[in-house]
Amino acid sequence: MAVPATSSSVLAGFYREHHGWLLGWLRRRTHNAECAADLTQDTFVRLLSRRVDPTELRLPRAYLTTIAHALLVNHWQRADLERAYLAALAAQPEPVHPSAEERTQALQLLHAIADMLQGLPERPRRAFLMARLSGMGYAQIGQQLGVSERMVKKYMAQAMLHCLQLSGDLPA
Repeated sequence: MAVPATSSSVLAGFYREHHGWLLGWLRRRTHNAECAADLTQDTFVRLLSRRVDPTELRLPRAYLTTIAHALLVNHWQRADLERAYLAALAAQPEPVHPSAEERTQALQLLHAIADMLQGLPERPRRAFLMARLSGMGYAQIGQQLGVSERMVKKYMAQAMLHCLQLSGDLPA
């Protein structure tokens, strides 16, 4: 379903027809007008980047909802990550607190890590994060996850392979 080059009026009409509805749908889920507006725009950008012809969509709102829901889940995951980072930061003594710029850089790094680990199953992802961010040993991680130390080693190998493939250092 490639978008024809002359379809800007079709896309504009599609946008006008569904924008308000999608904005309301996202506003009810986020309880935040600015966040809903951002996610609405991101949804239409994602639609455009997929080069979908809106006239060929049988259920356009279902299609938009699927895109928006994925963006919303990603938004919530990022917000959870930021809350966890800020809570850990608040637990530190005052002289240890980083500057605003250092906090922003750390959050960007955490988001990049989260994005990289996105396609990884839950347990390998948790094992990797426990080992790399919390500095836990394999035995301690195994206890936390309820698996053997050997299984933790497999999880770590799976996570490392996943990261290497995403970085382009290994073929997929």
